[in-house]
Amino acid sequence: MLYFAVRRLVSALLVMFAISVLVFLIFFATPGVDPAARIAGRNADQVTLAQVRHSFGLDRPLPVRYLLMMRHLLVDRDLESFVNRGSRVIPQIVQAVPVTLSLVVGAAVLWMAVGILMGTAAAALRGTAADPVIMLVGVIGVSLPAYWLGEVVNLITQKQLHDTVFSWVPPPGYVGLGRDPAQWALHMLFPWLTLSLLYAGIYARLLRGEVVTAMNEDYVRTARAKGLSERRILIRHALRCSLIPIVSLFGLDFGALVGGAALLTEVVFGLPGVGKLTYDALQNLDLPVIMGTVLYAAFFVVLANALVDVLYARLDPRARHA
Repeated sequence: MLYFAVRRLVSALLVMFAISVLVFLIFFATPGVDPAARIAGRNADQVTLAQVRHSFGLDRPLPVRYLLMMRHLLVDRDLESFVNRGSRVIPQIVQAVPVTLSLVVGAAVLWMAVGILMGTAAAALRGTAADPVIMLVGVIGVSLPAYWLGEVVNLITQKQLHDTVFSWVPPPGYVGLGRDPAQWALHMLFPWLTLSLLYAGIYARLLRGEVVTAMNEDYVRTARAKGLSERRILIRHALRCSLIPIVSLFGLDFGALVGGAALLTEVVFGLPGVGKLTYDALQNLDLPVIMGTVLYAAFFVVLANALVDVLYARLDPRARHA
């Protein structure tokens, strides 16, 4: 087991290295892309461009430029933005991480609870009218884009019904948990609901299929033959085994969202998280910030994949030899 975990860790490091090289080449070595022109301004002359290239090390060979950027980003942590001069990349990401974690952790608790409840209920009530109704609710949740739903929520809570029903809803933005826990929860409530609605539907549909399949397995028939109640069979046997793919999917989704995949939700609700930071950097073509946020996102996605692999190997020893 230890050998398997170490092997996955080495693989994760190699993937991170490959991603960093690929992103660097896309933004700094693509023909026609000149970071110096972006830094110096639209009407800069050739002398100014040459000075900028020399100042930022953009006139050096590509391998040297890559190593310098990785050193400034990961070791010295003094890599500065090309757009907001004097603003360092790492502090911006560190400041944005708590916002993204607040959004993703709260939404994850909701979508896991609702998804497990809906999926289990649909499986238990299969063959009745309640089953398709629950699955229809899940499909509706999956079908609603987060940015559209967020805009509708803002329209209702901030404009149309703000003076009556939703007068208690604060304006879009973020208040730190340590500063005011009550305001933090109020500001995050509707972002949590908006983000969790999509994933709750996905998890409910997946779990229903897994539970229905598990209810036809031999070990369930054996449990019935022993005289166990259907409720106990459902919860203690079928649901327990069906949660393995759910946990694996959760690890991947959580890693992606913490890495910035909740961008649309953050933009709509004015949350200054990693996704919003990446969005602003792309708007301004701020290459150092883009490099930093992409590597940050890759780290969480690769870490989530590695943890899922280790968890699978723990649950199923056969996976250790894959």
